[in-house]
Formats: sequence, C-alpha cells, structure tokens
Amino acid sequence: MNLRLPTVLTATKVAAGFGVVALTAALSAPTLSFSAEIKVLDTNLKGGVPTANAAVDSPDNVLPKEFTLDLIAAGIDPLENPSGVITKFGFLSTGTRTEPDENTYLVLDHNPGGPTAGYDYGRHFLFQGHENSGELAYITRINLDVSNPDHRITLLTPVGQDGLTHFNSIDGSTWNPFTKTLLFTQETGLIQGVPRGGVIEVPVDWLSTPHTLYGILGHGAYEGIHPDGDGNLYLAEDASGTGVSINPNDSTATTKTAHNPNSFVYRFLPYDRTDLSKGGKLQALQVWIDGQQVQFVTVDPTHPFGDVFSQNQLKLHTLGTSWPTR
Repeated sequence: MNLRLPTVLTATKVAAGFGVVALTAALSAPTLSFSAEIKVLDTNLKGGVPTANAAVDSPDNVLPKEFTLDLIAAGIDPLENPSGVITKFGFLSTGTRTEPDENTYLVLDHNPGGPTAGYDYGRHFLFQGHENSGELAYITRINLDVSNPDHRITLLTPVGQDGLTHFNSIDGSTWNPFTKTLLFTQETGLIQGVPRGGVIEVPVDWLSTPHTLYGILGHGAYEGIHPDGDGNLYLAEDASGTGVSINPNDSTATTKTAHNPNSFVYRFLPYDRTDLSKGGKLQALQVWIDGQQVQFVTVDPTHPFGDVFSQNQLKLHTLGTSWPTR
C-alpha cells in the first residue's frame, strides 16, 4: 500500500482552546522545503522544513516555505445543533475539553444537508472525532464553505434520552470510498469491565445516523483505520499493557513502569466491500523473527516482565531491521 499525505489540514491548540487551523500554500510558488521527496497531495510542494522544533516546551510552529496558517475553528465556537452538554466545538458545557482529534477532509459533489432544511452547507468539509471520555465523545463536521457561525459546525452524534452519546475517546477517522461512509475509531478498552472500543460508521448525508460495527469488527482500542485499494480495512490498536518495572533485574525495584506490548495491527476482509454490515474476516498481523512467531506474553509470576525485555522486542524495534509477516 502506498502512503500519501491525505490532506494539508492539521490540528493544533489555539488560544481560545482546542481548535483547527489550515495549512495552505500558493501551489504555483516554488518551495525550498527540505524533507526527502514527500509531496503534498498532487503538487510539487514538499512538506518538510530544514530544521524542526525540538520536543521542548511549546515553541511556535515552523512552517514549510510558502505555507501559512489560517484559523478554521476554535474550541469556543458554537455548534449549530447543540445537544445536552455538547454545545461547543472543543468544550462541553461543563468546561471539559473534548480534544477534537484526527481530521478527514472531504470534497463532495453535492450538498449533504444538515439540521436546517434547504440550507446550502457547501461542498468542502472537515470531519473530526473528539477524544473525550465519560460516554460523551462526539463527531463534528466543519462546513468550510460556510462563514455564518450559526451553521459553521454541525454535530453529527447528538446525545440520547439519557444525555449520553455512549462513545468514548474517538481518535482515528477515514473515508471509505467503497461504502461512501466515514469510519471513526474509539481508542478505549474496558469501561467498568465492559469492552467499549471499536468502530463507528457515519453516513455522509444528513440525516446522519451513526452506528457501531462492534458485531463486525469487534471491540478493540483502535486508534487508526484506513481502507486499501481493494476495500480491505487496516486497523491499528493502541491498548496500554500491564505496567512492569523498568529495571530488568528486579520486578519490584521501581514504581516507574514500562508497558507490556499489548496491541495488534488488524486487517478486515469484508464479504461485500460496499456493505460492511455483511461481515467478513478479521485477521491479526503475525510477525516472525528468526523463524519463530512473535507471541503475546502475559505478565504473571512466571513472566514478571511479560515481553518487555525480550530479544524479540529488541529486534522488532531496532532501526533498519525487517521481518516477515503473514
């Protein structure tokens, strides 16, 4: 699968709270940016900078040559159709930050509609899930062609009669061109002993009726999701494993911990790539090192460190190595 930069839009924090800014450039202008041969979309623009910021404090953004930042939305911006405590783009009415996360940019060939019948919401949109918890995570759509703040940001997942969405930690998002729906992942594990992570499918047209795919793709702390050219889905899990001592010679030496490897990369082969509800086969990526399968190791009295300090993990994470998978 070839990797391409899906959009020139990026998320950041702004003074008014969590917000979204657009990274734009004059496509006809030359650029002197540095990063390898990574191009922005189908242009000749390169997306890197000669010297990136060090991971210290909160320095100003360093932009590639010919790029500028334009504010798209701020955390305090109102939602067109508030629901319960979900009233603003980046905050609940309780003051809780919602952390608008990964953005998916779509250009549609029609007006998808919205809460206000007959209103033209445009053709350019930015969709994002919110990574807050408490059964109150939600999904929004920024209507990029709309300047009227009363219709600028649309809520796609209103609360139910109990005042909750029953979604948590919505992280990854993608467009599935085969189903013509958006897919969002919930990066959460157990809540009060009940599995809650999984995938949400959202139709692009209003009245949007989001629904979960728990019975199809199962429960997992999925962080990322993306289809390939054949309609198969790839999912990356981010479930924190059991914490163990960072001293490999003493399992009780320190309270500072490393986490046992506990996440997988999955591939879903749908029976019908145009309709995920028809089911399919979910596979977990299997890595082989020196002719042996890399297997999950439980943290227990026999294995107090799980697989944290194993040679397999060292080899797997050594720069420049390559291992067969199936």
